Amino acid sequence: MDVATQQIYAESGAVPMSRRRWLALAAGVAGAGLVAEAFGPWAREVRLTRREFRLPGLPEAFDGLRVAQVTDVHLPANRAAAARAVELLMAERPDVVLLTGDLLEDTDSVDVLVAFARQARGSLATFAVMGNWEWWARLRPEEAQEAYGEAGVQFLLNEHAVVERDGARLTFIGLDDAVRGRPDVARAPEGIAPGDARIWMAHAPAFASLLPRATHPALVLSGHTHGGQILLPFLPAPTPRGSGRFLSGAYEVPAGQLYVSRGVGTSGLRARVNCPPELPVFTLRRG
Repeated sequence: MDVATQQIYAESGAVPMSRRRWLALAAGVAGAGLVAEAFGPWAREVRLTRREFRLPGLPEAFDGLRVAQVTDVHLPANRAAAARAVELLMAERPDVVLLTGDLLEDTDSVDVLVAFARQARGSLATFAVMGNWEWWARLRPEEAQEAYGEAGVQFLLNEHAVVERDGARLTFIGLDDAVRGRPDVARAPEGIAPGDARIWMAHAPAFASLLPRATHPALVLSGHTHGGQILLPFLPAPTPRGSGRFLSGAYEVPAGQLYVSRGVGTSGLRARVNCPPELPVFTLRRG
């Protein structure tokens, strides 16, 4: 990880304790009724978020393209939330699905990941990248590529892929995770024309601040923060290292527009409070 990235992470910690410790403290003071909801419906009722993004340079053939983002499922736990996310995807039938990391916590459950990814595919294309949990689980990139390939999903590690429609091109760039891996912003977009429309996949949103400006602003999709996961009045939102100033929703960054999804699953405590899981579906429009 380069010095600039480390500096961003060092300066971005709004909470002087780990997210896991914060979640344990929050659960302890929440009360029995609140905890029952936190570990029950709030943790599995995945909400659909629909947004439009105007993307400069987007070819007319892709105007109206629908892109779903699935992130932070944390399998093999969170199976109820994962099943609900699949139901929403089947109902929405997005053109492209992007799996933006932390889908897996346990390499003994790669078969669960394959089954989920196979069901979560888009009608036109599906891409996946590494998150910090895949690294922590010691899922090597070549193993991730094999697993996703078995599911019919293209795995991107500091590289890009092009989706074509009616002779037009839209580029998806997948970066390695910035917390545990080695994102390479020079290698990943090699060969892309400066004016081509592009969508970046970067699991930890703090790294979005380091992405270069482009001739046409891009869309960057991240997860990692869980939106805080447990939000209590008068307490700051707990976010893990790599979140930077970002929590959830849309932001402006040098490369263009950033969206940070609250994610599907949970980590640490399998609970959510005032922060429901999310499945965003974006409709792309010409800028």
